Amino acid sequence: MNESTTGAKKWVCKDLSKLVRSAGVFYGDNPFDFSTPILYAQLSISALLTALLQLILNPLGQSAFISQMLVGIILSPSIIGDTTFAKTVFPETSFYISGTFAFFGCMLFMFLVGVKMDLGSVFTSGRKAVAIGLCCFIFPFLMNTSVAVILKQMVKMDVALDNSLFSIACFQSMSSFYVTACLLTDLKLLNSELGYLAVSSSMISGTLSWLVILMAFTVRQSSFGSTHPLPLLAVSLCVMVVIILGILRPIMRSMVKNTNRGRAVPEHYITSVFLMVLCCAFLGEFVGQHFMLGPMILGLVVPDGPPLGSALVDKLESYVSSILLPSYFIYSGASIDLCSVDMKTFGIVWVLVFSSFFAKLVAAMVPSLLCKMPLVDSLALGLVLSTQGITDILIWQHGMMLRLVDQKSYTCMILSTIFITGTITPLIKLLYNPSKRYASTKLRTIEHASENDSELRLLACIHRQDNTPSIIHLLQLSNPTIKKPICFYVVHLIRLVGRSSALLITHRPGKRKSSHSIQSSRIINAFQHFEEENHGKLTITAVTAMAPSASMHNDVCTLALEKRVAMVIIPFHKLWTRHGSDETLMNNPLRTVNLNILRNAPCSVGILVDRGSLSGIMNPPVSSTKTTHSIGMVFLEGPDDREALAYATRMAEHPSVGVTVVRLRDLNKAATGVDAEDVRNIELDSKMLEKFMAVAKGAGVVGKKRHHFRDKGVKNSVEMINVVRSMEKLYELILVGRRHSSESPLFAGLTEWSEYPELGFIGDVLASSSNNCGVSLLVVQQSDEGKTSKAKCPGVVVTTNNNNNNNNIAGSVRVDIPR
Repeated sequence: MNESTTGAKKWVCKDLSKLVRSAGVFYGDNPFDFSTPILYAQLSISALLTALLQLILNPLGQSAFISQMLVGIILSPSIIGDTTFAKTVFPETSFYISGTFAFFGCMLFMFLVGVKMDLGSVFTSGRKAVAIGLCCFIFPFLMNTSVAVILKQMVKMDVALDNSLFSIACFQSMSSFYVTACLLTDLKLLNSELGYLAVSSSMISGTLSWLVILMAFTVRQSSFGSTHPLPLLAVSLCVMVVIILGILRPIMRSMVKNTNRGRAVPEHYITSVFLMVLCCAFLGEFVGQHFMLGPMILGLVVPDGPPLGSALVDKLESYVSSILLPSYFIYSGASIDLCSVDMKTFGIVWVLVFSSFFAKLVAAMVPSLLCKMPLVDSLALGLVLSTQGITDILIWQHGMMLRLVDQKSYTCMILSTIFITGTITPLIKLLYNPSKRYASTKLRTIEHASENDSELRLLACIHRQDNTPSIIHLLQLSNPTIKKPICFYVVHLIRLVGRSSALLITHRPGKRKSSHSIQSSRIINAFQHFEEENHGKLTITAVTAMAPSASMHNDVCTLALEKRVAMVIIPFHKLWTRHGSDETLMNNPLRTVNLNILRNAPCSVGILVDRGSLSGIMNPPVSSTKTTHSIGMVFLEGPDDREALAYATRMAEHPSVGVTVVRLRDLNKAATGVDAEDVRNIELDSKMLEKFMAVAKGAGVVGKKRHHFRDKGVKNSVEMINVVRSMEKLYELILVGRRHSSESPLFAGLTEWSEYPELGFIGDVLASSSNNCGVSLLVVQQSDEGKTSKAKCPGVVVTTNNNNNNNNIAGSVRVDIPR
């Protein structure tokens, strides 16, 4: 290979006989003399280093973008230089092919960016989001251009920087929706209150930024031709948009229409869309635009979400983001030259960087504070909207190609992006914790709601359509009446796929249904039909929440807080069929969602374990009380048991329900005496039991006794389990409390053998895989405060309650499973 330098260009000559493939080391070839093995090595090294660095930096609160950029800089010529490794794995002759692959991956990435974007949210954003979005676009632009004018007049600089200064000021003031969405996803804040506002605001400012940049690039592109073909470029761009909107979009809509509901999108549809992406990229290059513009516009018109949008994301995202995209950052790193940057250029560019940063921060905070948003939340919002990412780098690279930005300034901007984003991300994580707002000073429980004799407010989560019958059956057992109505909220939780912005849709009767509510239509219809059958006794509000699994609990907890709900009912992650449990659900993220709700809910929580008796899969046991429905309740002591008993007491008022309460007394306490701290809990337990006895006595009819109370003394865990197991065949639903004292002899040894700690000791005994009983289970946790964590054993976190709140049992424990 020979090299020669002519002017500013460097010519590299390479033997074409060693261009593509190697015969192998056993035939005397060095694989690194050929382009294909070098390409594979570069893709592998960039992907592995990015994954490794992300694994290290994630616990520090850093986003994936920082890991990708750091790998690009580490493997850049400015760092590895002319070492043997650089000449072998990253020779200059390889960048022609690796750059092609990098931009191919980036093209697919930008197409997926378009697929995930929802332009409809631009027109449905609230006034606060519109005000913040406009301020974040206008104020930084005016501020930065003003600073650029002052710098040009007061500071002497080299010609290249002087010509680039206004472009740098404009680029730094721009914002991107996708950067904001990616950051919020990494921080698990996408569907928090801050996340919804940040996404809506960035859609406004990002759309305006892209329109300005597109016009600027088109004008700049036309200035290079001798004939000034600006009109032709504008017409060609319009023609490309018309082709995408008028031809390709209807084709994709017909694909969605012809895809059977619940079925996978046919492979030839995916192939057709992929060919559209390639054609749009070629068309963009053909008319003189950036080749990524066509695929991104095409992505914007793809119907987002299922079935087509989510199928495209499932097929492409992992490969593009994990394999192809890291190579783009290697290519970007090769474009920077750290040695060429002088302190004067560095200082001038960073003045514009910090000017735009503070302008965006102020532009986001001022409208937020005027809208009565807390100061810390306003600061966190400003930081989120001030970050930069991959879309900014793409714009800067194209600007450098159009000679709007010089290489020194480009290098300084890359370094500033890493510094600003790398500093901001941990700060946001430190400042904003959505779970803090769920802490309620007022106890929201069924026990306290029953004392006030007011309307009962419940919220139920639906993970899948199979949960609907059991939730409706439980709602029927909850005894909605005209005097004691139930306000019921049902939330269908859907994992966010194929779009970047989370959705929270409230379905109101008589209004046109959203295109995103198709997956929830059968669930909504079932609950609306049940509401019509019980007119005047209950009101049902259906909600669809689309969010990432890791932050899905935010929507549930926010709704529970805003609607003043007394209990959130969540289906157990394990589903039972006629042939046993459905093991395909064992490793899905639903268990994590349930655990997050248990930890953060501002009210009581009930975990519904349906073994078939509620959904109708199994025949319910024959009731010994000659009533339609037989309910059992195991009562020991403590707030969770009182909450379960309060719910059972309300069920006991139903004329077709028979409730049997089995109280298990710890005979060891009778021998050793009762601590002074337990006196208050004993009084509250007795009061709740007396209330049930009063309801049971009032429900009695001559010749019939619907409700029963049984008192049994037990000394150890074996006797307790025998009593609990004896109830399995007698009832269609058993209510139990979740948390009990682990120091009691009744639970000795149960902690070590617990299969589902989130169900508590008794719930785990009834729901364990070794138990083939057909009784359904409702495990209740009452809302409380003042918890401190203390690790007891690997994999389990035990929270001990040490305060003297009258509504809490001393020494109660909460067992949590970490993610």
